[in-house]
Amino acid sequence: MIFTDWPAKACVKAVTTTRNTGVSKGPYESLNLADHVGDAADAVRQNRLSIQHQLNLPGRPVWLNQIHGNTVVDAANSGERPSADASFTDQTHVVCAVLTADCLPVLFCNRSGTRVAAAHAGWRGLADGVLESTVRALDTEPGRLMAWFGPAIGAGAFEVGGEVRQVFVEQHAEAAGAFLARPHGHWLADLYQLARIRLLASGVTALYGGSFCTFADRQRFYSYRRDAVTGRMASLIWMV
Repeated sequence: MIFTDWPAKACVKAVTTTRNTGVSKGPYESLNLADHVGDAADAVRQNRLSIQHQLNLPGRPVWLNQIHGNTVVDAANSGERPSADASFTDQTHVVCAVLTADCLPVLFCNRSGTRVAAAHAGWRGLADGVLESTVRALDTEPGRLMAWFGPAIGAGAFEVGGEVRQVFVEQHAEAAGAFLARPHGHWLADLYQLARIRLLASGVTALYGGSFCTFADRQRFYSYRRDAVTGRMASLIWMV
């Protein structure tokens, strides 16, 4: 498990799982928490129950049907598996969660420890404004928020086409600095830096984490870009 290194109130609990200590087999070995990637349903159920016990979660996480968009839902009133890429809550004992295996998980809380959120930010969702939508949903002065970047594909491994760079640079000129040229019109993209640019522009200045690379660290992390058929880690946040 990787716990957030940020100065949140003690009532805010936040963590990202690794791929270890579960029961899944084959390419999903071993703590796969996604039920949509081809893993055995019983193994996923066991893994999800395992993290509930390991983390002493106050309830079942609110799992999302992630669609690489910018929809944010109220986790306490969202129904079963809503189609969204972020959730928030202002209630205790409600667990917000996102699943990732290269995309960037971003956890949020306010300084008073009364609102939290979890967002799934692949490049499409990032460009579509999922982080900005999450900030708005928290209904808090952005300067009173903090964000933590969980494990995502690192800047040395995330190769994209020129059209991806163009999308970001057209939205924020400074995003050009988050891309490194590669041969044949390709670029290495820094998801962490792109997320920092967008959050800073939204007024969120307390930013933490962002030192991982899912692609490079096979022992701890799943990576879709590396393995194609693979599991997913979960990033979770809740209040007690």
